Amino acid sequence: MFIDHHQQHLKGLRKAISTFITPIIILADIPADFFAWSGEKLMSRSQLSRENSRLRNESLILKAQLQKYIAMQAENARLRHLLGTENKQVERRLVAEIIHIDSDPFSMKFMINKGSQDDVYIGQTVIDAHGIVGQIVEVSLVTSRVLMISDATHAIPVRVNRNGIRAIVVGTGQINQLALQYVPDTTDIKVGDLLLSSGLGLRFPDGYPVATVFSISHNPGEAFSQILATPSAKLEQSAPVLLVWSNKGNSETINKSENSKEQLTDKKQAVN
Repeated sequence: MFIDHHQQHLKGLRKAISTFITPIIILADIPADFFAWSGEKLMSRSQLSRENSRLRNESLILKAQLQKYIAMQAENARLRHLLGTENKQVERRLVAEIIHIDSDPFSMKFMINKGSQDDVYIGQTVIDAHGIVGQIVEVSLVTSRVLMISDATHAIPVRVNRNGIRAIVVGTGQINQLALQYVPDTTDIKVGDLLLSSGLGLRFPDGYPVATVFSISHNPGEAFSQILATPSAKLEQSAPVLLVWSNKGNSETINKSENSKEQLTDKKQAVN
């Protein structure tokens, strides 16, 4: 080894051995490199999936907030008081997924993956990125059932965004069609008018898009016009929806929490 170190007699042999071993080393490293590469790819795909889900939810929330600005712009232009509501702030929002759609042709309902454990309550407003979808009518621990605004048994108070005229929109049993009920023939409503939730009845928050008028019929001898509208929400799509908590809903949740705390305190006192 000493002589080889100084005179390099075995240099050619070492070079030949190195040339022979190099492919073996490369082949031996292939499994480790493959698993490292696949692990990075899987991690990247998982991260991208989570990021896509987060951005999709944020986009839905932002689009829902944008709906409010439509009403606010019209109100500022008219400089008038709110119609029947003192405060239309929405304190909380929650994205929910549609997990089942009722097959009954006479009932327009679907089920979502949020329930009482998420503070969902009966009567709560459900919207999508475009407008009001409906309201909660049944609640279990982990799921809830939503009645769509197009259901024949559903009604919602609205106002015309252009002039503030109030009316009632009812479902017709057709997914893409709503009707305005008992509108006098002389009422100033035009094709293309945007209908917003009025907040009357304290069921739906004020200012969310409900529908757009597409047909007006005036029949001689009848006191009321026949007015049809297209829902703003995409009721035919199974996209994620958004649950909104109005002040009423928040106060009910807070009261329930306070009552639970009081009952727990009473039980502790009874034990002591």
